[in-house]
Amino acid sequence: MFRYNVRGENIEVTQAIRDYVEKKIGKLEKYFTNVPESTAHVNLKVYSDKTAKVEVTIPLPYLVLRAEETSPDLYGSIDLVVDKLERQIRKYKTKINRKSRETALDTVVIFEANEEVETNNEPDLEIVRTKRLSLKPMDSEEAVLQMNMLGHNFFIFEDAETNGTSIVYKRKDGKYGLIETN
Repeated sequence: MFRYNVRGENIEVTQAIRDYVEKKIGKLEKYFTNVPESTAHVNLKVYSDKTAKVEVTIPLPYLVLRAEETSPDLYGSIDLVVDKLERQIRKYKTKINRKSRETALDTVVIFEANEEVETNNEPDLEIVRTKRLSLKPMDSEEAVLQMNMLGHNFFIFEDAETNGTSIVYKRKDGKYGLIETN
């Protein structure tokens, strides 16, 4: 069962908006046989050009679902985010089911490496934000899948075979790279 943390920026979150968010995101629970207690973080933003951005993050013990969408309509943005999250879940389940058949594993554990890239155009190399992360063992294929689901261009993980820390990243040519540590 999801709990909801709905915040608004430049908009008052009315009960109607909250109900709509809970109804739409609640439909995602059908994809999980045993839904753990988890909080769905929903951030609603309305900009001066009358566009609405919706960001949803749902951290689960084995997966982090994250999507954002911007459109001229707040309710439309909510619908688009839920569609995007459903595609992520289906893609994840298909990949895991295929992997489970190939390797005869019962479960695969994935955790988001909470990475964030801050850019600073000043020559001063000030660190403006620090994030801590927990690494879970996985192979590079699973790390690429998780990176794509999060919409990031790199992902840090613990290599299940070597137990070392590794990084997968998206190259400019659209292919993927792997950095392994000793």
